[in-house]
Amino acid sequence: MERTNVPNATINRIPLYLRSLQEIKDRNRQIISSHELAELVGVQPAQLRKDLSYLGEFGTRGVGYEVEHLEFQLARRLGLTREWSIAVIGAGRIGSALLYYKGFKERNLAIRAILDIDEKKIGKKVGSLIIQDMRDLERVVREENIDVGIITTPAASAQGVADQLLKAGVKAILNFAPVFINVPEGVVLRHVDLAVELQILTFFLRRHSLMEEKMDEEEVY
Repeated sequence: MERTNVPNATINRIPLYLRSLQEIKDRNRQIISSHELAELVGVQPAQLRKDLSYLGEFGTRGVGYEVEHLEFQLARRLGLTREWSIAVIGAGRIGSALLYYKGFKERNLAIRAILDIDEKKIGKKVGSLIIQDMRDLERVVREENIDVGIITTPAASAQGVADQLLKAGVKAILNFAPVFINVPEGVVLRHVDLAVELQILTFFLRRHSLMEEKMDEEEVY
């Protein structure tokens, strides 16, 4: 039975399990063990089994998981068995690049609109979409049944854009702007800050470098 109190860390790993299962399925594999799947994702088998236990009962002890069945069940729990409509706000480099990412379509995520406030951009074509005026956001959300808004604007504009999305009825936002935005309870918000992610990487690089220096010093003495 699927639980409702799934930890955030588990939710973050479910898409990784799904991606690995899809890769395994492409190799015509029908069964995979918890050890194999865990190794592909970079977690311990016990962690994998615990994560999956939040979503239901899968697999057979001593046999493993049926790849196609587990793939479907994870996709269903991630909401990927139906199509979700997306609007991108900000037709700059990041926003425009998202329209060419094929991975969205493979996961039933459809970008239906891209909007901007720049009159020089409005009316121009990006991929298969025409950049629309941000002033038409409420109409676009209504006509395209937008479920998710992706913010790729400068930081100074992000909160205002989020407020407009909420007013239009959007309940899920993915924020690429390098700033935290506030949303009311009941709205799903995720931040993607590339600078923060790179700083985390440099933290670990520095720590690794310090460990190597310490080992070199110990060898000298």
